[in-house]
Amino acid sequence: MALELKQQIRLSQQLVMTPQLQQAIRLLQLSRQELVDAVEQELVENPMLDAEESVDDDNAQGPSEGQSDGSNTAEAEARDAAPSAEPETAESAEPSAEDMVGDVDWDSYMESRPQTSLARYDDDRPALEENHSPRTSLAEHLRWQLGFLELEKLDCEVGLHIIGNLNDNGYLEETLEAIAEANGATLDRTEKVLHRIQEFDPVGVASRSLSECLLVQAQRAATDNLLVIKIIQEHLDLLQRRDFRGIARIEGLEVGDVALAAEIVASFEPRPGRQFSSEDPIYITPDIFVHKIGDEYHVVLNEDGLPKLRVSSAYRDVLARNNSEPKETKEYVREKLRSAVWMIKSIHQRQRTIVKVMQSILRFQRDFFDKGSEHLRPLNLRDVADDIGMHESTVSRVTTNKYVQTPHGVYELKFFFNSSIQTGDGDAIASESVKEKIRAIIAHEDTNRPLSDQRIAQLLKAANINIARRTVTKYREAMRILSSTRRKQFR
Repeated sequence: MALELKQQIRLSQQLVMTPQLQQAIRLLQLSRQELVDAVEQELVENPMLDAEESVDDDNAQGPSEGQSDGSNTAEAEARDAAPSAEPETAESAEPSAEDMVGDVDWDSYMESRPQTSLARYDDDRPALEENHSPRTSLAEHLRWQLGFLELEKLDCEVGLHIIGNLNDNGYLEETLEAIAEANGATLDRTEKVLHRIQEFDPVGVASRSLSECLLVQAQRAATDNLLVIKIIQEHLDLLQRRDFRGIARIEGLEVGDVALAAEIVASFEPRPGRQFSSEDPIYITPDIFVHKIGDEYHVVLNEDGLPKLRVSSAYRDVLARNNSEPKETKEYVREKLRSAVWMIKSIHQRQRTIVKVMQSILRFQRDFFDKGSEHLRPLNLRDVADDIGMHESTVSRVTTNKYVQTPHGVYELKFFFNSSIQTGDGDAIASESVKEKIRAIIAHEDTNRPLSDQRIAQLLKAANINIARRTVTKYREAMRILSSTRRKQFR
């Protein structure tokens, strides 16, 4: 069989995921804090970019989003995320540096440096971290108290060893035998030091079990209710199940007496180290606000704290000169300029896409904004994607880790997407609405006779919501509501 070479001309079009396009898609799914970090990193790496803090909502507008037909996920995402109107193809040549420079709207992207009276004194202000006192850890708090005791050197070393082996909840994780051996002390001496530390603030710290922790607190409280000590020592398992009748039967007492003792035990702290937890609370900054003005709702982008990027004017003259700068220098500046302009346009595109998605959610979930969570309607990503002409994967990226402040509180955008549950008349209700109804039913129940999951399911059925008992259990546990046996109170 003879081999021969032939030339053929084939015309095709395919999506090319350039690094810039990948960056645009990546920016789309970043949370607000991640976006700030990415912008700050780009400011460090790209000398063409400068930033000024601004809360101005009037951003420079780039080209509008491309439309997606949903036939190809990657292509649809690229069209949605790309700042340009059309996705790049194999045949479309990247614009030259000269063209890029010529297309730059220098009035929009060039930095402006207004000098205000406050700005002149910013350098004299102390750093933010200097206005906050450092949080005291549990170990530091205990070592401070240990220093006030008149102890022999060996006892002090044992005490420091005990403090150094406490977990975040304040419990001792090392055995006394190991601590005694490590310090060359007797077991009896080590235990005496332990008991002294357990009297420190918070009371019950350095305990080896929940029972010991609660017992130390009961002894410090000097309670004259002997049943409290008895419950802590022998009936903690029944107490956790709120089996007051079982405790009363074993001890030969009235249920009311057991309930009173249980309330005293419940007032003790089972995790003494909780108040010194090193875990800082997570504060959520909304990406967008929904304000009601008259009868209309308005979506406002939160630009506060987000650096407003501008192309630095320091490098503009480098491109304006003809022959005064080396070719390598001009090529470097042109490359950084392309990157800077693309970054600015990608961020503008991201912000506009978030607003479009939120406006679509507002149209679908108008009853929620008017009346609250019980009036959420079933909604999926496809509904919003079709409404705004984007691919549902793009909507999924936009709604992840993005938050909106509404008249009813702060919610993640994914909160508004709910599965549907059929009602008796064939209509659909959102799962979040069912959760709110379950929460309301439990909130108004008789605490002496709390409703079982089966009874809640029957009440929902009477309200024309067909839901199984196991689904009620799943929703209740998702809302972190205790079972009926643990919600029961004895009065």
